[in-house]
Amino acid sequence: MSHIAAKSAYKSLEERINRFPQGAPASESLYKILSILFSEKEAALVAQLPIKPFTVKTASSIWNVSESEAHKVLDQLASRAILLDVDNKGVQQYLLPPPMAGFFEFSMMRTRNDIDQKLLAELFYQYMNVEEDFIKELFLAAETRMGRVFVQEAVLTNTDEVQILDFERASHIIKTAEHIGISTCYCRHKMEHMNKACEAPMDICMTFGNTAASLVKHHYARKVDASEGIELLHLAYENNLVQCGENVRQDVTFICNCCGCCCEGLIAARKFGMLHPVQTTAFLPKINADSCTKCGLCVKACPIGAIETIENQDQWGNKHKEIMINEEICLEKIITPVNSVHRVVQMAIEKGQLQELIFDNKALGSHRAMAAILGAILKLPPVKQAMASKQMKSIFLDKLISKTIK
Repeated sequence: MSHIAAKSAYKSLEERINRFPQGAPASESLYKILSILFSEKEAALVAQLPIKPFTVKTASSIWNVSESEAHKVLDQLASRAILLDVDNKGVQQYLLPPPMAGFFEFSMMRTRNDIDQKLLAELFYQYMNVEEDFIKELFLAAETRMGRVFVQEAVLTNTDEVQILDFERASHIIKTAEHIGISTCYCRHKMEHMNKACEAPMDICMTFGNTAASLVKHHYARKVDASEGIELLHLAYENNLVQCGENVRQDVTFICNCCGCCCEGLIAARKFGMLHPVQTTAFLPKINADSCTKCGLCVKACPIGAIETIENQDQWGNKHKEIMINEEICLEKIITPVNSVHRVVQMAIEKGQLQELIFDNKALGSHRAMAAILGAILKLPPVKQAMASKQMKSIFLDKLISKTIK
């Protein structure tokens, strides 16, 4: 009976996770991961939590327990970086982040002894790198991508500099962030337990804003100032790491400094490059035929295998090498959503899950959250507004949309 009850709790938690656009396909590996991160009781409780940020009072009402008891459970979960606890204009709020970038990664962003991280790494590897359903869902299930690549500022020319927008620069994100946290790279930590890690710097994963504040508070990140953040960015450039961050223009919550061999996003780009699982800036690399010596260093350096050496034959039968860039694989430009709400709403529309955000009945009617979601919908292109309206079947939403296009 206990086995059945436990399965039911973790199944409920899996269903709760999948109400959010960035979900996690069910599998035995997923249930094993969840059983390491959550007790059976915790799984049952978290499965009932709203999608949107909530207070202790909301949780106590949902769980039918006292606020002091709810507070104790929430703080315990936050102390393990399963929940984030954030300060919203003086009000303490909690939220369950998605698995990625979220509580999957947080579980490996420091060395810890309360869980078996080697076993967890093996399960993550099985779930993400062998089974692949999660990775396909994460990077390919919606037209709006979760992550994007920042420009390599160190190689920009003066002409390029004037064309780069602030949100395309990792340095701008670092310099303007209210909080900056530095943690162990989840991807390389996972691969280290699999004996597959490279020599790239480990303690270089960046989080910002309220996410960083929560992780720093619970010792899953080290607080740094902007100057140290910039130093770490230059260290990443020196080690040929790619800056992959949240695909938004405002309030970016994370930037990963990614290698092509360990990091989930770039591994996905190598496997599914034609489908563009990660989005980037307006700049594509170009071969300078006059100075290229055909040494092949750029072929080795490209983390997603978009640069290749081909052998051609001229009209006299002489063979010679050429370096080519496959622009179908190279990370392509997209329109970046304004902020996290905008991105999540777009992804929800594309995956047919908008109703989960709007009718989050456990949120107890948060008008402010509703306003934020509707505001994001009204910023969408007309085609996606129509998709939203169809999913909602809402006369109210139709009227709002009609007013924006008059």
